[in-house]
Amino acid sequence: MQLLLLGFGTGNNLMRLFQTLAKQMVEICLLMTITTMVVVIQIFMAKELLNLLRKAHEDRSLPGFRLLNWHFFFTAMLFVYGRLLSQPLVNSVTSDKFLYQFVSSHIKYHMAICYFFYIAGFMWFILTLKKKMYKYQFGQYAWTHMILIVVFTQSSFTVANIFEGIFWFLLPASLIIINDIFAYIIGFFFGRTPLIKLSPKKTWEGFIGASVTTIISAFALANVLGRFQWLTCPRKDLSTGWLQCDPGPLFRPEYYTLPGWIHQWFLWKEISILPVQWHALCLGLFASIIAPFGGFFASGFKRAFKIKDFGDSIPGHGGITDRMDCQMVMAVFAYIYHQSFVVREGISVEIILDQILTNLTFEEQQTLLIKLGQILQERLGHS
Repeated sequence: MQLLLLGFGTGNNLMRLFQTLAKQMVEICLLMTITTMVVVIQIFMAKELLNLLRKAHEDRSLPGFRLLNWHFFFTAMLFVYGRLLSQPLVNSVTSDKFLYQFVSSHIKYHMAICYFFYIAGFMWFILTLKKKMYKYQFGQYAWTHMILIVVFTQSSFTVANIFEGIFWFLLPASLIIINDIFAYIIGFFFGRTPLIKLSPKKTWEGFIGASVTTIISAFALANVLGRFQWLTCPRKDLSTGWLQCDPGPLFRPEYYTLPGWIHQWFLWKEISILPVQWHALCLGLFASIIAPFGGFFASGFKRAFKIKDFGDSIPGHGGITDRMDCQMVMAVFAYIYHQSFVVREGISVEIILDQILTNLTFEEQQTLLIKLGQILQERLGHS
């Protein structure tokens, strides 16, 4: 009997172990998939935009010039992702003194390392300047830097949204897709009045119809996505275990009793609404009215260069940049809105701990702990 109980207990322990490992693998794969997707989109966008002003004859006269463009690209990637991941990385290794000191020392010099790479590229550019090619080379230099601003501004806000919770990445991106689809469908069947000269196929009917549909979809979709805990959990570090968390008051349902005349016609007497759905309405409003201007800007840009699409990465749909024009505007707004109107104001214990762990050495942290203990003892003595 004891052997049977022991075997049963061991089996349960193994099952729990496998479940834990499977959950951690899901967490890692999910984060890696999203991060890889963002990086791949960045590379394709940079490639398409760099090729836009490329001239084959001049490039043949400047061997290695394309490589210089990618040097600046990966330097910018190192800087942006280093800034975004530094705090989560520090939070992941706080329990190990050696790893903490190792990571902290490298993060301290992250900006200096990135600046060194950039200056190396700057000197490389100056040393490769060629007579009769100055205008083309300086034009390419300026164009490369503009691309870095456009691509990495958007991507940095996208990654920041992911760390606030996949909900804040997935909902805004989905609303742009919904708006595009319904603008096309409604415009195709009911469109009569042209909207803007930059995009002759856009109509007021499609614009208004898509706006209404997107706002309604935002309210409904937020209710669906907000009920999945693994979508709402923010990431404070790079360790596993982030699929489970306290979702916070934004994602706790509130129940409202419906008027009597409504539940006479329907079965429901009350409905549950997540507070985040009211914020989703603002995201839907922006996605339907303001974000399309990113597409209008891209249309004007393509007309200026007399091209139909930015690339041919997606057969029949143009390039990645053609699909990301509105997403770039939306990602920035979603992050700013979240930080301005969703994140609770004031200083929290977590923020103070992050600052202590990031900015103080291990010895300074010990000194702070001793002094804090003395202050608390004095207050207890006076009370």
